[in-house]
Amino acid sequence: MIFVIFILFMLDQLRILKYIIRATEPVVVKMLGLPAETSTAFILGFLRRDYGAAGLFELAKLGKLDHIQIVVSLVTMTLFVPCTAQFFMMIKEHGWKRAVYIALVITPLALGTGSFLNWILHNSPSFSKLL
Repeated sequence: MIFVIFILFMLDQLRILKYIIRATEPVVVKMLGLPAETSTAFILGFLRRDYGAAGLFELAKLGKLDHIQIVVSLVTMTLFVPCTAQFFMMIKEHGWKRAVYIALVITPLALGTGSFLNWILHNSPSFSKLL
């Protein structure tokens, strides 16, 4: 955990974190239909899952996420590789090649599911009424 916090600190200090967040914004905004600020929650959610959940909670509390966006963001974040701690456990249990393979499969699957869910919820009157 200390190692991950150190990485997060260094990425922030070197201003790299800002570029990583900015690079993910098109996917988050266009595919998932979420505000750009949600990118920060997703990146921090990979580094530390509780930070990501707290970021989504804060955005919802500030009224920056509607009901559909809350569902899409939570489903997408749930389907991601849980966090760096879990990723390191996957490396320990399965080796780095398989762990990277799992992450490379899960990431598009999570984004695709979130994107599809966003499309379904916005284009289906019966689902929209539920939320």
